[in-house]
Amino acid sequence: MAGPSNEDAKSVFTVLVTGANSGLGFAICCRLITEFLSTRPQTQTLRLILTTRSRTKCHDTLARLRAHLQSVLREANGKTLGISLLLEPRIHLEGETVELTSLLGVKTLAGRLLARRQKIDCLICNAGIGGWKGMDWPRAIWTILTDLLNAATYPTFKRGYVGLRTKRQIPPDDYGKQLRSSSRSLRETEKEEPVLGEVFTANVFGHYMLAHWIAPLLRSNTASASGEEERARIIWISSLEAYPHALDMEDLQGLKTDMAYESSKRLTDLLVLTAGLPPTRPYVSSYFSATPHPNTSSIDSQGPGEQQKDRPVMYLSHPGICGTAITALPSILIFFMNLSFYLARLLGSPWHTTTAWSGACAPVWLALSPHSLLEGLERKGGKGKWGSATNTSGADRVIRTEVSGWGWGGQVGEKVDGGMRMKRGRWRGMKELTQEGREDFELLGAEVWKKMEGLRMEWEERLSGLPEDSSEEV
Repeated sequence: MAGPSNEDAKSVFTVLVTGANSGLGFAICCRLITEFLSTRPQTQTLRLILTTRSRTKCHDTLARLRAHLQSVLREANGKTLGISLLLEPRIHLEGETVELTSLLGVKTLAGRLLARRQKIDCLICNAGIGGWKGMDWPRAIWTILTDLLNAATYPTFKRGYVGLRTKRQIPPDDYGKQLRSSSRSLRETEKEEPVLGEVFTANVFGHYMLAHWIAPLLRSNTASASGEEERARIIWISSLEAYPHALDMEDLQGLKTDMAYESSKRLTDLLVLTAGLPPTRPYVSSYFSATPHPNTSSIDSQGPGEQQKDRPVMYLSHPGICGTAITALPSILIFFMNLSFYLARLLGSPWHTTTAWSGACAPVWLALSPHSLLEGLERKGGKGKWGSATNTSGADRVIRTEVSGWGWGGQVGEKVDGGMRMKRGRWRGMKELTQEGREDFELLGAEVWKKMEGLRMEWEERLSGLPEDSSEEV
């Protein structure tokens, strides 16, 4: 379905969702369609750009999203006859293919988006992989039978691969292009390409590079359809399993640990929660500065002051505990996994959203809520990790999530209130936030940003001058 053409750009709300073909990503797209039609003004149109890893998956995902849209329209018609004639033109779907572990592929996608010169209001960094090879079954059975609530929320029985790495980022045929002004041999140049962790790149670095390259499109919309200033936003999907002990700053990419997934999610928490703090300011400014992509120069013509004012806002979210394709299990085990989720929810866990639809609650809320609402909540209660949660009957809602070293909002002395801040479902390794712990978290965040920026600059230099790959718009 083609995107909106001769429309006022201010009336188009554009969302880019990665990893949209199944699980949480697909549910986010479905929920965006449903809630956009029911909450946004009739004068506004949703332009939903989804990415998958192949053309086949992309076509299939678009077909299923159109089927979902038709279901929403039929339900709306049942309440107001003929309303679908007004609602259907408000949704425009577009598909893209990208492999986030291929930096050339990410750069190619960014180039296509930049070439269209159409703003993007929201980027949802959802795609990712687990990197797990199986489970410690004796431990899994024992902990679930003796400590169900904790075992189903913070499992200690997953077994991850160690040392997963991406394929070579630069095709062998392209190494020669980097030798024009060098006396080094082709063999020496090939050996110089550093290893990239696969889980790290899929979950963090691929999105990090994508957001940087399309930053010129992520600009504020000061005259939105709602009549108030809206800030573009980048929504990162984290996890409850972002344990502090999983991240080793000497192994930023998680290549030496069997907890590469958990390491990547802790890294995500640090990136987002400290992005607005003074120690990270030089690195964040560098990250959102004008990019060297060939399609950027004609778009990004603002001065430094304007760029800072118009920077996108980063938000942190997680889906709670829900069954998705990120965990590859036989059908019978998926059944028992979901059963344990429902039992945990009945026992009072707020985090067992169980279904991907409920898991999408927080990311979609962050995408569609007015900037003034989100800004007010984070100004008053601090920068938060917003999680999808449910009550025992399955009604979903959004609440703050406690983060080790940061608390619920980076404010020492925060108290459990039973609403936005809950003690139920708390990780047992969590400690009360102290001023010293808060300062350590801030410094760790600055170190993470420094290393990520160094890695970004290194890879931008390596990829400069190389042809983009052959992935294309669907």
